[in-house]
Amino acid sequence: MDYDKIKQAVKMFLEGIGEDVNREGLLETPDRVARMCEEIYGGMGKTAEEHLSKQFTVDNNDVVLVKDIMFYSTCEHHLLPFFGKAHIAYIPDGKVVGLSKLARTVEVYARRPQIQEQLTSQIANALEEYLAPKGVMVMLEAEHMCMSMRGIKKPGSQTVTYAARGCFAGDHDKQRMFMDMVRS
Repeated sequence: MDYDKIKQAVKMFLEGIGEDVNREGLLETPDRVARMCEEIYGGMGKTAEEHLSKQFTVDNNDVVLVKDIMFYSTCEHHLLPFFGKAHIAYIPDGKVVGLSKLARTVEVYARRPQIQEQLTSQIANALEEYLAPKGVMVMLEAEHMCMSMRGIKKPGSQTVTYAARGCFAGDHDKQRMFMDMVRS
C-alpha cells in the first residue's frame, strides 16, 4: 500500500468538500485513514490458499456448516461499507480444514473493494479449488450503506446472495437442508 498516495488523496478529498485540512480535528486524519486502509483493504492481493492448505483427514463426509460469520466489506461503486453474515457449508471428500479457516477465507475476500455477488462466488470458488469437497454452499446476508444512508435511504434492507458448487448445485434437497441449518 502506498501510504503517501492515500494521505495525499484524503487531504485533497477533504479540501474538495470544503474542509480546512489545517484545523485541529483534521490534522492527523490523512494518516489515520492511511493506517485504516491497511486493515480494511488487507485482503488485496491475497488468496485463501494459505488458510485452506492445512487440511485434516476424516473418515466421515457429513456436512460441515459454519454460520453467522460477521464480515465487513466495501462497495466498489460508492466506497461505502456493506456488512453482514456469511454462512458456509461443505461436504468433505476425505479432508477438512479448521473451522476458523472458513472465517479467514471470508475475510480474505471481504477486505477489498467489491460487490456482494462477487464476494459470494469468490468464497465458494476458493473452497472448491483448495479443499476439493464434494459440494459447497455459501450464503451472504448484508446491509449496504450505499442503500441505507444515501440514494434510496432504506436502512435495514438486506441483500442475500448464494452460490452452490458440486453436489449442492441443482440439488434442491441439499440446498433446502442448508437453508434449514442456517435458519435453525
